[in-house]
Amino acid sequence: MELDIMSGALELREMQRLAAAVEVAGFGSMWLTESGRTAYLSCAAAGLATERLGLGTAIAVAFPRSPMVTASTAWELAEATDGRFTLGLGTQVKAHIERRYSAEYSHPGPRLREYVESVKAIFRAFRGDEKLRFDGDYYQFSLLPRQWSPGPITQSDPRIFVSAVLPWMSRMAGEICDGIHIHPFNSPDYITGVQRPAVAEGAARSKRSLDDITFVIPVMTAVGDTEEEMASTREHARMMIAFYGSTPTYSPVFETHGFNDLSGRLHTMQREGDMAAMVAAITDDVLDHYIVSATWADLGPALVDRYRDVAPHVRVVTYTASHQLDSDPGVLDRWADVAAAVRAAG
Repeated sequence: MELDIMSGALELREMQRLAAAVEVAGFGSMWLTESGRTAYLSCAAAGLATERLGLGTAIAVAFPRSPMVTASTAWELAEATDGRFTLGLGTQVKAHIERRYSAEYSHPGPRLREYVESVKAIFRAFRGDEKLRFDGDYYQFSLLPRQWSPGPITQSDPRIFVSAVLPWMSRMAGEICDGIHIHPFNSPDYITGVQRPAVAEGAARSKRSLDDITFVIPVMTAVGDTEEEMASTREHARMMIAFYGSTPTYSPVFETHGFNDLSGRLHTMQREGDMAAMVAAITDDVLDHYIVSATWADLGPALVDRYRDVAPHVRVVTYTASHQLDSDPGVLDRWADVAAAVRAAG
């Protein structure tokens, strides 16, 4: 097991500096999120500044981009990074897709499934294995003249992961994808009780097993060697869980642990604009179901102990380090020690 890091996309020269430092620190991969800046360009900058660091989008928003555009971008990134790039896709939420991107959102699960299938068909056409022909309910492709194709590359096709929380999307990930991006708001019990069986069911449909699927698991951590340091990181995690937990779609993550009405209460508080009440609703009992709290010396083994048995192939991702680096760049040295401890314990 290795420790990965998640970061938002940055100004491209800053991303190159960060990626180079992350590689030296000993992280296995860097996963780039997409918000105000594009994850793909940040992956390109990071890839050109590193030699060993795995890179991927976690996630890039699928629907605003044609699968042809996404496939072409992923193909070039795989080539530029000598195969270190992984294409991570997700749906985003309806409001952003329709109102921020002016794109189609209907039937997001089946649409994303077809999106992945069409990207794979385009990869085969790029490689020259078959003529481009994809006829789906949402996407159709039948034209790829030679001068408009990037042509084959020496690297393998980019791996495709999708983000999933609920069983339908988890089954789809198991059936047609190489990996699944677990949501940062997670617990081992939810993954093993709800998501892993769904992934296994999907994998069986395509005559595969869990051994063929990588689970990428971002983890919120509270880490520190003093009460003040620990309290600060716990409060940041508490706010994040209050924010994510207010989304009704994620209520099963609370319900797995018996917090059956919490998501609804958080959603009501959010609509009322009462952030203080939302944070107060995340008691220490709730908090400790969804985060890992440890000293710096104990964090690496604690991460391995918590997630090593969740699936055959697990990539644990710190969801906390990039936030800490914003205010204290020197904390990267502490995270380097944690990355080494994860490798040793895993």
